[in-house]
Amino acid sequence: MTNNIDYIDDPIDGRLEIKYGLPGEVKFCKRCVISNQRPASSVEFQHRRDSRKTTIHFDDEGICDACRYAEVKQRDVDWEERERALQALCDKYRSRNGSYDCLVPGSGGKDSVYASHVIKTKYGMHPLTVTWAPHLYTDVGWRNFQNWLHIGGFDNYLFTPDGQVHRTLTRLAYENLLHPFQPFILGQKNFAPTMALRMNLPLVFYGENEAEYGNPIDENEGAQRRQRYFAQGQGEEMYIGGVPVSELPEHGIAPSQISPYLPANSDALEAAGIEVHYLGYYLQWTPQQNYYYSVEHTNFEANTERTEGTYSKYNSIDDKTDPYHYWTTLIKFGIGRATYDASQEVRNNHIERDEAVALVHRYDEEFPRKYFPEFLEYLNLDEDEFFEIADRFRSPHLWKNTEEGWQIRRKVA
Repeated sequence: MTNNIDYIDDPIDGRLEIKYGLPGEVKFCKRCVISNQRPASSVEFQHRRDSRKTTIHFDDEGICDACRYAEVKQRDVDWEERERALQALCDKYRSRNGSYDCLVPGSGGKDSVYASHVIKTKYGMHPLTVTWAPHLYTDVGWRNFQNWLHIGGFDNYLFTPDGQVHRTLTRLAYENLLHPFQPFILGQKNFAPTMALRMNLPLVFYGENEAEYGNPIDENEGAQRRQRYFAQGQGEEMYIGGVPVSELPEHGIAPSQISPYLPANSDALEAAGIEVHYLGYYLQWTPQQNYYYSVEHTNFEANTERTEGTYSKYNSIDDKTDPYHYWTTLIKFGIGRATYDASQEVRNNHIERDEAVALVHRYDEEFPRKYFPEFLEYLNLDEDEFFEIADRFRSPHLWKNTEEGWQIRRKVA
């Protein structure tokens, strides 16, 4: 792997390597608990292996972009005006004969339940829902998916990619990028606009913008998702699993088998007049409230026990591989699942920062054991191979190998 590599001088351990173009000095937001090591891109290493990462921005007061965006939502947005704009958008596209008039991607989790149900019941739309299947459904995830459709009342296209191809790509992504979710994210991201083209549906509703979590605030200046989001990878060779698409046949994957992961043609999207909007631009988007809404309207179930690596029970619970996505972000960036959950809840004024710090200290470095045997089988790795690969991705400026094992050099305080 060819990464841009820098170094930082540590007074005790000397010169330390900095991987992935991350900042050498670790800083934590003074309002939430996120660190400046968080990549601003939601799809790490999406196309090129050697791209320098862009991380979340902190302002001169030490506050991250995600917290500043939360302030904007709470202080400056006229939500009544935004809702009127949503009503006008729906009036423009609403079908008069009950045929599909918009597309809502989702998994049957709390957020897609809320988005699809409120668009249907409050704004009188007729959404088609589409789903890119998880790697390995959890029992509760499958029940929530079924309840979404049968209790909520939605038509749905569930797309399950070729299992052999998906496993191979997932293993490559783990070995080359320590990002086992990358192929899933690519497919999930590109599936909705592709289906909108095929179904001739000009309006797509996504949920929240990535600015909610730290992507640049200017990406949410308007309601529409920018066309370049879907055009990424066009005009240049795309990488999947850290491998150029042209080299995937060497791993037993034919070019025709990659098509579900590729972006829809941007010219075709433009010609079809397809608009992709963030529902979170028009309506106040609060994950906890979405959870309550989904429980009320589709009998959404949370886990009966705390999710490993964090303290929550209802976030990202449909895929048995989900915990390892978050664990690998801990290894690469020093940011675990509890950090993401606690930061979000601080921004939504559900917990105070000192409580968030305590939750991060207690749960962030917990290894998810529940589905580990199944995940190893899915990757066709044994436990020693799994951890040997992971340890290669630890950046020395974040991690220190001691007699007691690996330790994070600096924790949030």
